[in-house]
Amino acid sequence: MLIRLLRFLIRLALPTPQPPREMPSSLAGRDLSGQPGSATRAVSPVANTTVQPAGPAALKGNSLSGLNTDKFAPMSVADALAATGAADWRSANFDSRSIIPPADLPRIQVIDRTMVGMGLISEQELAEIHDIGREMAQFQSDATFIHQAGERAVAISREERQRLKEQKKAEAEQRRVLRRQQVAHRRATDIVFLGRGVSRGLADRRSNIETLQAGALPLLSSPAELANAMGLTISKLRWLAFHSDAPNRVHYVSFNIPKKSGGIRRLSAPHQQLAAAQHWILTNILNLIPVHQNAHGFVAQHSVVTNAAPHVGSSVVINVDLKDFFPSITLARVDGLFRRIGYSPAIATILALLCTECPRDAVSFGGTTYHAATGPRALPQGACTSPAISNLIAHKLDRRMSAMANKLGWRYTRYADDLTWSIDADPSPSVGYVLARLRHIVDDEGFGLNHEKTRVQRRSQQQSVTGVVVNDRLSISRDTIREIRAILHNAKRTGLAAQNRNQHPHFDSWLIGMIGWIEMVNPQQGGKLRTELIELLRK
Repeated sequence: MLIRLLRFLIRLALPTPQPPREMPSSLAGRDLSGQPGSATRAVSPVANTTVQPAGPAALKGNSLSGLNTDKFAPMSVADALAATGAADWRSANFDSRSIIPPADLPRIQVIDRTMVGMGLISEQELAEIHDIGREMAQFQSDATFIHQAGERAVAISREERQRLKEQKKAEAEQRRVLRRQQVAHRRATDIVFLGRGVSRGLADRRSNIETLQAGALPLLSSPAELANAMGLTISKLRWLAFHSDAPNRVHYVSFNIPKKSGGIRRLSAPHQQLAAAQHWILTNILNLIPVHQNAHGFVAQHSVVTNAAPHVGSSVVINVDLKDFFPSITLARVDGLFRRIGYSPAIATILALLCTECPRDAVSFGGTTYHAATGPRALPQGACTSPAISNLIAHKLDRRMSAMANKLGWRYTRYADDLTWSIDADPSPSVGYVLARLRHIVDDEGFGLNHEKTRVQRRSQQQSVTGVVVNDRLSISRDTIREIRAILHNAKRTGLAAQNRNQHPHFDSWLIGMIGWIEMVNPQQGGKLRTELIELLRK
């Protein structure tokens, strides 16, 4: 309705003349106060004639709810045009619909008098509306204050949240910086991760100092102490010991050589830096730990000769070979070895990783070559630490074998993966029982037998232990002696090169080595052959 009235007033302000309009019958015979009997006649604001009220003094004295009734008196055309022109209608479209505008505004006065003059509303109703407007204005000020206070509180809350947010961001950034500094410091001074599945013990730095002191071993508990003792930086030690299932670079050079008995033997030679670290472990730790007295392989002052000597003149000699001896000694067993001798889990883990390696195959992906692991980490054949570790791992095996041999009246020795049993009794006891007990102990200690290489040798045949004949005395097989003698004899006429019938790439070195082998077992016999070789080389 208000919009229609505004449109009407805008048309009213135009100069187009409008036809006169009679005062509504509701206002006929009434004064502006709503009392009957007045002779006042209202003239439409748009009419050209003006009818003044009969008693203007009476109108000015009456009021409704604090409003003078003369404010609602009909307007002449001139007054209407003047009031319409004086009123500021530019902000009318921006009046809030939630409030009743005050009656003292010029445009509101025009609207009020027009509405009353047209009979759209009575003076009483209009007065009540403005009374309500004033009351609303009173509460509106409170509501405005509350609204503004709420807005201020919300703004303060938003600012506080933003301040807390910025503060938390700054604190988080400080924590990240501190974290990066701590990580960088830890990486430079400590080792806490060496690959998936192998880093579990790195957090435990508790070594058994008493056990280490009793064995005269280096007192080490943390990775930093180990790196310092080995003369390495933490980063270098981490690089050497780190485990990966498919790295693009490894610390070994692997190659295959044919076995004498058939098949392929895979050798893995460590690179220089890893070889130096392994040599430190061998010299400062492994060589200081005593091995079983019946272990002759890779032990100082022991050889195949000392391994074969106890079995000379036996009625029965049993030779047994352990299957996959080095590959069966895995990372877990090596780690357990270093823990048993007193080192903390952290030191034991690092030492075990330095001394083991996975079997790997080279694969290409995306133009990059990776060395994918095809099995668990174990002792590599080619590392200087592997023989010493294998002797220490097999210590319990040697102890149980020796105890059983002593109980049954047999003799026992071991050279690496070759186990030898012998007895002088005649007639010999049940060999089957001995083999059954032997197989049970081997399986119980985590090894396996190579049944194809199990041999039972009696006095009536050639008895050999690790290549040394032990029937009556230590000697080399006759076939080997005859071969070397024939080579030296024929070389006097044709030269050594002509005797290389098997096309050996290093024939001279091979011949010198074979004569040295014979001399070690039988010094008298080997000495004669060496004299002949020296005479040939002088020619």
